[in-house]
Amino acid sequence: MNLPESAAGTASALDWKTYSVRAADRAPLLKFIIDGLVARGCRVLSTTEPNKAPFYIVFETPSGSRQGVLAYAFFANSRQTGGRPRDEHRFQVKYGSELKGVLEIAVDPHELITTILVGIDTARGLFVAADPLMHNPTPMSRSIEFKASHADEIAHDGWVAWERDRHKPKTKTRPTAEIDEDTRIEVLVGGHRDRIFDLIQLERIARGLDPGERHHVADELGNAEGLGRASVASHSLLRELELPPEALFDLIDGASRLKMAVRGWVAEAKLVDHLRTTPGVTECRRLEGEGMPDVSLRWQGSPPILVECKNTLRKTDARGHARVDFQRTRASKGDPCSRYYQPSDFQVLAACLHAVTGEWNFQYAVTGELPPHKSCPGRISNGIAVAEPLFTDRPDLVFSKCST
Repeated sequence: MNLPESAAGTASALDWKTYSVRAADRAPLLKFIIDGLVARGCRVLSTTEPNKAPFYIVFETPSGSRQGVLAYAFFANSRQTGGRPRDEHRFQVKYGSELKGVLEIAVDPHELITTILVGIDTARGLFVAADPLMHNPTPMSRSIEFKASHADEIAHDGWVAWERDRHKPKTKTRPTAEIDEDTRIEVLVGGHRDRIFDLIQLERIARGLDPGERHHVADELGNAEGLGRASVASHSLLRELELPPEALFDLIDGASRLKMAVRGWVAEAKLVDHLRTTPGVTECRRLEGEGMPDVSLRWQGSPPILVECKNTLRKTDARGHARVDFQRTRASKGDPCSRYYQPSDFQVLAACLHAVTGEWNFQYAVTGELPPHKSCPGRISNGIAVAEPLFTDRPDLVFSKCST
C-alpha cells in the first residue's frame, strides 16, 4: 500500500488489508468524509486514493492536534429489495467482487488511528455508523439496516443514536431455535455530513464500551454545541465519573489491560466502593483475571461470593425497566451456547444503571433466580429486565440468600 509520505509514519502502527475498487464509484464517499472534516475547521493533510479501500485520512483538528482515521465506508440507500420492509434503509459491507469473503476490520491497538464503519447517503448528506469492534470480522455482503424514520430523524436533528437488534444470519449448521435469542444489541449513530468529525471522536472516546455506555457518550456528543463538541463531551464525562482528571488517569494506569478499563472499569470501581460501605460485607476485592467475575466478597464471614458487574443498555423496555444484554462478546468455537452465562459462574449479578440514570447506582440479583435461556439448557437468558422481584437495590438481601 502506497501512502503519502506525511501519513506513512502514523500508518506504520497498524497494518490492514486493502481492496481495489472503482475510483469513480468510491470517490463520492471519500469526498463526503473530507468535506465533513473541512466543514468543522479541520485541515486534511493526506489521504489514500479513492481506488483503494478502506480510506486512510490524516487531518489536523481546529485545536492543532493530528489524527488519523481509517474509514470503511459504503453507500447507504433505500433501494427496494424483494421480501424486505418498504421502510428499510441499509448499507452493505462489500468491496468489489469479493462478496463471499470475510472483512477483517483493522483496529489500531495503540489507538493512534481511529477506525470507523459507516454507511453514507450522499444524496441526503447524512451517514449511519456502527461499532467497528462489534462487526469485526464480518462477512462480505452483510447489510446493516435502519428505518426510514431514523433517516428522517437524522435529517431533522443532525445527530441521532439508537439501538438495533443484531441477529446472526441463519446457516445450515445453525439451529433455527438458536437464532431467536442469539441477539446482540448494538448502537447505531447517524449524523449530517459535518458531524463526521464527532463520529471520529465518538470512536476515540467510546472504543470498547458496552452498548449502553456507548449510547450515553453518543447522546452527550449530540447535546454539545459548537466546534468544541468533543472536548465538551470529554469534560462532561469526567463530571459524570465524579473523578478529577488525575484520579481517572491513575485508575486507567493501574488497570492490567486498557481494554478492561474502557469496558466498565469505572463501573466496577464504583461497585466496589458501594459494596465496601455495605454493613456486613468483608474482604471485598476486585478480580482482574481474564474471564473471571469482577468482585469477590464475604458476607458476615461467609465463603467467598462472586459478583459480576454489567452495564445496562441506555434504552429502557416498554415498562420503563432497564435492560441487561447478558452475554459474552464471543462464544467458544463449536459451542454457541458458551456465549451465555451459567448460574455457577458467579452468585450475584450487579447491574450498573449509569447509562440510564447518569448516576453510579446498582441493582442486584441472584443468578440462580434469573430466567433460563430458551434454547441453551443450563444457561441464563441473555435478555434480562432489571425489575422486581428479581432485582433489588439492597445488596444485603441478595448476599443473605447466597450465604445460606
